[in-house]
Amino acid sequence: MKHHQYHPNFPFVIPPEEFNKYSEKDFLQYCLGATMYMPATKDCFKKLLEKGFVGLTSIVFCFEDACPDDQVEFAEKNILHTLDVLSQAIQKEEMTLQDLPLIFCRIRNEEQFVRFSAQLTKEHVKILTGINFPKFNAQNGSRYLSLLRALNTKFGEVLYGMPILEDAKIAFKESRMKELFSIKQILDQNKDLILQVRVGATDFSSCFGVRRGVDYSIYDILTVREILSDICNVFGRYNDYVISGPVWEYFRASQKMMFQDLPSYDIEDCLLKRIPIVNTEIDGLLREVILDKANGFIGRTVIHPTHVKYVNAMQAVTKEEYQDAIAILGQTSGGVFKGESGNKMNEVKPHTNWAIKTYMKARAYGVIKNENSYIKLFCTDT
Repeated sequence: MKHHQYHPNFPFVIPPEEFNKYSEKDFLQYCLGATMYMPATKDCFKKLLEKGFVGLTSIVFCFEDACPDDQVEFAEKNILHTLDVLSQAIQKEEMTLQDLPLIFCRIRNEEQFVRFSAQLTKEHVKILTGINFPKFNAQNGSRYLSLLRALNTKFGEVLYGMPILEDAKIAFKESRMKELFSIKQILDQNKDLILQVRVGATDFSSCFGVRRGVDYSIYDILTVREILSDICNVFGRYNDYVISGPVWEYFRASQKMMFQDLPSYDIEDCLLKRIPIVNTEIDGLLREVILDKANGFIGRTVIHPTHVKYVNAMQAVTKEEYQDAIAILGQTSGGVFKGESGNKMNEVKPHTNWAIKTYMKARAYGVIKNENSYIKLFCTDT
């Protein structure tokens, strides 16, 4: 798997690297990008076999909110069948592991996780990259990760965990910090299992009876912004964990987007000044991704295939950012020096964590010439 394969002739300064579930974790955790949620009741193995999801590099089959209560067992059988079909295709050399997106399952609760995992085979586990744990909290977290570790031991394989922080105890101020630090302690004890920390802004919004409109970002919703800020503070220290951004709920039905008279200048300038780029729904997504990046989030959850290439394109690193990051990482004695473009100060010790994150993103998503290249990267006829 590799990012931006839908645009094979794009002139990267440095192209993105390939990855799969067996890539080193320190790199893999940056590679998920736009992680698309799919109800586990949907039959999508044909699309996966035919590479029908444009630009998709990670997918989550959801047994929880996206799955009706009375269809959970059907959903389990459906996903087991999907894993069977994909495994057989690899065994028959009709495809390779590199052809598949990273595949995760979002379980519903402990009982359902135990039942589903008991039906997995070693062949299934080779296809799966990990398990998403909804409403992960200080009460259920240790048990979830203990079950996951036992599953890895059973099969001698690697399955990662991705806790989703969306519980009401995190939403409400009086319990938030105690809960976050308790969760952090659990994750620190199982750090080898944790691929990313994910956030559920829809659940947080629900706690306060609010929902952002298409013209607003999640960072405009004061209560949710405060929660996300505290999550970043606790889990984003010194790049301890990669934290992904929340879902954007708006899309247009047509998957064919026309690109005419696109602006040829800075995409951030366009979006923050609300100069139209694609359409209201996609511009809102892009605006929120820019704010994700400013706040340290890497990639995000998506619920529609049309969102994938926009989110992934925006993760690419500009040549100026990359050169500054490499220069900072190349200094061993600290100090201050002028940036590669002569427009900023690079202070080695304070900027090292930023440089590490930027270097990893460059490996995963590639290096592009400048800000103008973002639009060219997602502007294709596919």
